Amino acid sequence: MNSAHSDTDNCLSLQTVNPSDCRVLPLIASTLPDVVDLELLILIFVGFSAGLLGGLLGIGGSVIMIPVLTVLLNKSQHLSQAAAMIVNVFVAAPSAWRHHIARSVRWDVFWRMLPAGVVLILVGVNVSDLFHRNQERWLTFIFGLFLLYVIATNLLHLQRGKTEPDADDARVSWWRVSIVGAITGFMAGLLGIGGGIITVPLLQRITRLPLRQCIGTSSAVMCITAVIGAARKNMTLNEHFSAAGIPLEVRDSLLIAACLAPTAVIGGLIGARLTHTLKLKWVRLAFLLLLALAAARMVGQPLFNRGFEETAQRPPTKLQALHSDQH
Repeated sequence: MNSAHSDTDNCLSLQTVNPSDCRVLPLIASTLPDVVDLELLILIFVGFSAGLLGGLLGIGGSVIMIPVLTVLLNKSQHLSQAAAMIVNVFVAAPSAWRHHIARSVRWDVFWRMLPAGVVLILVGVNVSDLFHRNQERWLTFIFGLFLLYVIATNLLHLQRGKTEPDADDARVSWWRVSIVGAITGFMAGLLGIGGGIITVPLLQRITRLPLRQCIGTSSAVMCITAVIGAARKNMTLNEHFSAAGIPLEVRDSLLIAACLAPTAVIGGLIGARLTHTLKLKWVRLAFLLLLALAAARMVGQPLFNRGFEETAQRPPTKLQALHSDQH
């Protein structure tokens, strides 16, 4: 009996473990498929859906990815934002290139937006990091309010006709464009979004640029700000904890992003092509209904603390328990 315990202890102490010598590995192997495989499939599907709807409707993928990660998969708001910001880089780059080829990027506006955007996205990330533990639910609340804003702007888009301004009427002074860059950068850093859903309407209203130039320029700016914002958010990720009390790690956000990014890029390319062939009214309405459900949950939970308390007190899943044992 003692020798059996000795063999097992020696096996567990080794860095390189032979599966035939340890009884713990079959236990881990039996718990991983039902926990990980389903989550992997969900992430792959969400990545494709985010890219597809983003390409179809001109809405950033974070608006889809973050609610699914937090509401459906019960991920931390900080972890969800860190992963989504990485994915934003991969989604923005091919989009910006396509707009550059189509000559719809205003590079003079790009260079005027960039300084304020870079500085304020770092400020936004630092502000988001102030929401620790119990305060994190209010960051989720703010994101829910942002979803309500997205819903409202899209409903207005459905109701009114398109009024495209003349490019000659554009007002692209430094102070106007810097205001757009500052607002967009701060909100992108605070909420973990790409920023296009904010940049495009602001550029239209403040600078009176044509819509195509607004979208193209926004994508180009996002290529830079998304990289900086994602790097900063992931550098501070270990300051936060999951609902089970496990410190968040950069490798977790990288793994989630690795599952989301490839299909998000593919979905974005398909969505951009389908934009010119599909009637998008009913697609947009169905999408807004899903957003409304997510917004109701994200806004409602902080107002009724019981939901968050139950989530925090929920026993950890098998995968979380295994991770906790490792620490």
